[in-house]
Amino acid sequence: MRQPRVPHDRRVLLLTLLAGLPGSVVALVWVWTGDLADPVRYGLTALLVGGWVGAALAVRRTVVRPLQTLANLLNALKHEDYSIDARGANRSDPLGLVLHEANTLRALLRERRLGAIEATALLRTVMAEIDVAIFAFDEDDRLRLINRAGEQLLGQPSARARGATAGELGLSSCLRGEAPRTFDSAFPGGAGRWELRRGRFRQGGITHRLLVIANLSRALREEERQAWKRLIRVLSHEINNSLTPINSIAGTLLELYDREPPPPDRDDDVREGLEVIGRRAGALSRFMISYARLAKLPRPHRQSLHVGSWVERVVRLETRRPINLRPGPNVTIQADEDQLDQVLINLIQNAVDAVSETGGEVEVGWETEDGRLILWVDDQGPGLASTANLFVPFFTTKPHGSGIGLALSRQIAEGHEGSLVLENRSGQSGCRARLALPL
Repeated sequence: MRQPRVPHDRRVLLLTLLAGLPGSVVALVWVWTGDLADPVRYGLTALLVGGWVGAALAVRRTVVRPLQTLANLLNALKHEDYSIDARGANRSDPLGLVLHEANTLRALLRERRLGAIEATALLRTVMAEIDVAIFAFDEDDRLRLINRAGEQLLGQPSARARGATAGELGLSSCLRGEAPRTFDSAFPGGAGRWELRRGRFRQGGITHRLLVIANLSRALREEERQAWKRLIRVLSHEINNSLTPINSIAGTLLELYDREPPPPDRDDDVREGLEVIGRRAGALSRFMISYARLAKLPRPHRQSLHVGSWVERVVRLETRRPINLRPGPNVTIQADEDQLDQVLINLIQNAVDAVSETGGEVEVGWETEDGRLILWVDDQGPGLASTANLFVPFFTTKPHGSGIGLALSRQIAEGHEGSLVLENRSGQSGCRARLALPL
């Protein structure tokens, strides 16, 4: 059986006594063998023994006391008490250097503890105030964390919800299936359209699943309201532009018919007025057809499309001005050829219209970048004065433009999970249209 180890302070005391033992023995032998009187002999013996033992105890105290101070400091740090500071921290002394490093560690742990407390307080505040339901489930699908929005969604306080399983809370389907996703559902706290996201984190060595459910109904209603406002504003503007002259001319024609005797040129005025009414009615009809075309764009019917053949075919359709073609890589994409024809025809027509003012050139080319096809149309026209309203439906700077070409083109690009950007060329005049599509 292993013998218990002698404590450190006792070993220091014993080693100190052993170190002073030879000298003390020699001194005592000299005292007791010398020609000294008994009172002197007894006095010297007591002085030697007392000094020997006292010195050993002093050495023990000198060694043990700083260790006890350091132990108290470490014990306080273990219990997250950062108010204790070790005295005698002197960097020029080996023992003082140890105490100095212990104080430095205390200050560092204190700062990190304060930072963790502040971060936790901030996280709790954000979780409490954010308008998104947040749940955390452990490996047994039991709820361990819930915020205020989550309480409202479940219709019960956190004290009652914690510890319940996802099935008991009606959230088991949210922990399964695809994520992120949107879905329609009714919870105790409300019904509507929701967005679901999931994640994982570890706490205390245990993996937890984070569930985030956001209510999209309010945002969708607001977007729908704004869309209706924009629609009504555009329709009101265009319809009023047509109805105002129609009403005015109709009133003038009624006045002509009420005149007695009728003016000699009444028939000519009536004919001219009816022609104006017909033109305005036709313009209004074309506007409504254009809007319906923009609003009823079908989903793309994807098929294999060879980029080189497609671009060359569309470029040949432009006969007003020759187009410089810069072929790129030999690639094929999955896309709706008819819809992309509309996009490229519109971009080339815009570029040719732009260079008709300056007599410049138009260049079309493509390249691949980060798994995407980048098709560009460059012109040497006057460039873009402003890009703010380029993709606003029915906004146009052309005398006879409809204002739907770029809006429709961007809608087609986004339907193909791509993008369309128009920007002024750097270092030279003109504009670049940049169509990005996934390969």
